[in-house]
Amino acid sequence: MVEALLLLLALACNLCGMAWLALAMKVHWLQVRGTPPAARGTVRALRVLGALALLTSLLLLLRVDHASMAALVWVMSMTVSVLLLAFTLAWRPRWLSLLVPARRPRPGPTGSHGAPGAAPPDLSARG
Repeated sequence: MVEALLLLLALACNLCGMAWLALAMKVHWLQVRGTPPAARGTVRALRVLGALALLTSLLLLLRVDHASMAALVWVMSMTVSVLLLAFTLAWRPRWLSLLVPARRPRPGPTGSHGAPGAAPPDLSARG
């Protein structure tokens, strides 16, 4: 039972890792997010996350089986992950946006009330 859970976790890590590596590419970022490509820091973070997820997957598989079998299952699970990722990108690319948290817009110089550059309401004129 534990081995099956580790195998599923390894497959999930492979899928997330491949998706993060794909999202680090401009064309897939546009496909998924519909916005201009991410900043350099985001691209770097996606690449690091992808590599760490793939490494985690390999380590999980090494816990389940001996090295030669783990390497074989790792390559096969990467193949399955890439196939699932390709189908997702072709059919429902927005689903992958779940793997990248949306950035909240930073508050600009608008103040706490009203439009940009507007003065705050006059509170001294209460009657």
